[in-house]
Amino acid sequence: MRELIIAFGLFLFIEGLLYAIFPSKMKNMLKKLELIKESQLRIGGLIFAIIGFVIIYYIKN
Repeated sequence: MRELIIAFGLFLFIEGLLYAIFPSKMKNMLKKLELIKESQLRIGGLIFAIIGFVIIYYIKN
Protein backbone atom coordinates (compact mmCIF):
# COMPACT_ATOMS: atom_id res chain seq x y z
CA MET A 1 0.00 0.00 0.00
CA ARG A 2 2.89 2.33 0.77
CA GLU A 3 4.30 1.90 -2.73
CA LEU A 4 0.91 2.69 -4.26
CA ILE A 5 0.75 5.96 -2.35
CA ILE A 6 4.32 6.79 -3.42
CA ALA A 7 3.44 6.01 -7.06
CA PHE A 8 0.36 8.22 -6.87
CA GLY A 9 2.42 11.03 -5.35
CA LEU A 10 4.98 10.69 -8.13
CA PHE A 11 2.20 10.82 -10.73
CA LEU A 12 0.80 14.01 -9.20
CA PHE A 13 4.28 15.54 -9.00
CA ILE A 14 5.07 14.87 -12.67
CA GLU A 15 1.63 15.97 -13.84
CA GLY A 16 1.79 19.16 -11.79
CA LEU A 17 5.29 19.90 -13.00
CA LEU A 18 4.18 19.61 -16.64
CA TYR A 19 1.31 22.05 -16.05
CA ALA A 20 3.63 24.46 -14.20
CA ILE A 21 6.35 24.45 -16.86
CA PHE A 22 4.22 24.17 -20.04
CA PRO A 23 0.73 25.55 -19.25
CA SER A 24 -0.16 26.63 -22.79
CA LYS A 25 1.10 23.42 -24.38
CA MET A 26 -0.83 21.30 -21.87
CA LYS A 27 -3.97 23.32 -22.58
CA ASN A 28 -3.54 22.79 -26.35
CA MET A 29 -2.95 19.09 -25.81
CA LEU A 30 -6.18 18.79 -23.83
CA LYS A 31 -8.09 20.52 -26.63
CA LYS A 32 -6.68 18.05 -29.16
CA LEU A 33 -7.73 15.18 -26.91
CA GLU A 34 -11.38 15.92 -27.78
CA LEU A 35 -10.66 15.06 -31.42
CA ILE A 36 -9.55 11.50 -30.61
CA LYS A 37 -12.17 8.74 -30.72
CA GLU A 38 -13.13 7.08 -27.45
CA SER A 39 -12.11 3.68 -28.77
CA GLN A 40 -8.61 4.98 -29.55
CA LEU A 41 -8.32 6.46 -26.05
CA ARG A 42 -9.49 3.19 -24.53
CA ILE A 43 -6.94 1.15 -26.51
CA GLY A 44 -4.16 3.62 -25.67
CA GLY A 45 -5.06 3.52 -21.99
CA LEU A 46 -5.08 -0.25 -22.01
CA ILE A 47 -1.66 -0.38 -23.68
CA PHE A 48 -0.20 2.05 -21.13
CA ALA A 49 -1.75 0.04 -18.28
CA ILE A 50 -0.20 -3.18 -19.59
CA ILE A 51 3.21 -1.52 -20.04
CA GLY A 52 3.01 -0.14 -16.51
CA PHE A 53 2.04 -3.53 -15.13
CA VAL A 54 4.96 -5.22 -16.92
CA ILE A 55 7.41 -2.61 -15.58
CA ILE A 56 6.12 -3.05 -12.02
CA TYR A 57 6.18 -6.86 -12.36
CA TYR A 58 9.81 -6.91 -13.50
CA ILE A 59 10.96 -4.44 -10.84
CA LYS A 60 9.21 -6.34 -8.05
CA ASN A 61 10.62 -9.74 -9.10
